[in-house]
Amino acid sequence: MNMSTAAIHVERSGDTAQVTIDNAAKANALDSALLDALCEVFVALAFDPPRAIVLRGAGEKAFAGGADLRELGALDEKTARTFITRVHAACNAVRRCPAPVIARLRGHALGAGLELAVSCDIRVAADDAIFGMPEVRFAIPSVVEAALLPAIIGRGRAAWFLLTGRNVDAQRALEWGLVERVVPAAALDGEIEDTIAAIRELDPQAVREQKRLLAFWDEHPLSAGIAESIDSLAQSYREGAPNRLIGEFLAARRRR
Repeated sequence: MNMSTAAIHVERSGDTAQVTIDNAAKANALDSALLDALCEVFVALAFDPPRAIVLRGAGEKAFAGGADLRELGALDEKTARTFITRVHAACNAVRRCPAPVIARLRGHALGAGLELAVSCDIRVAADDAIFGMPEVRFAIPSVVEAALLPAIIGRGRAAWFLLTGRNVDAQRALEWGLVERVVPAAALDGEIEDTIAAIRELDPQAVREQKRLLAFWDEHPLSAGIAESIDSLAQSYREGAPNRLIGEFLAARRRR
């Protein structure tokens, strides 16, 4: 399935898909049409999930430079609620998509663009990437998926990030745990391919179930997360995949 919707392009190749935010002339800024299209694309991918999805921005200057400032500057109390709900819907569609989503990060990931990045499962950044939550500079709180930041980088770092509105570079983002890998720009796609190769080695249903559990753990207390995990592990034996894979591993070890 290859498709294009309001400057969101999807290219499926083999068992993977690449989703591109194509608004490079505006640093891949996210307006209402783009947000709706992004949500639509990830909902569609959820019905027939590939082994992995790479989410990227067109060009090399930005993953997504934030919400479109022209639209943001024209909002009122009612339309602001509608717009930010669109941001959440797009981010939530990424989080709920069963396939692992890898953010390919070059240049700027700011505001709503960073919220989109932290909604991905894995973030791989070039060493020229810049991250920021500048909303407070415009008298707006950072909201919706910014709520993921304290768990990802810690409450104190999230507070510094959100209350100062200052950017951080790729190395600081790596130190904070905001991204999982930082590589030279020329090595970015190779690093992402290595990540996909690791995912490809695994049972796809187990990977999708693990992603579901990660989201459940994010949203529920520890006791509920443990109970859900026990049920999940027990159900994984229904089709016998663990028995088969463990048997194959032990047989190979004996042969060695």
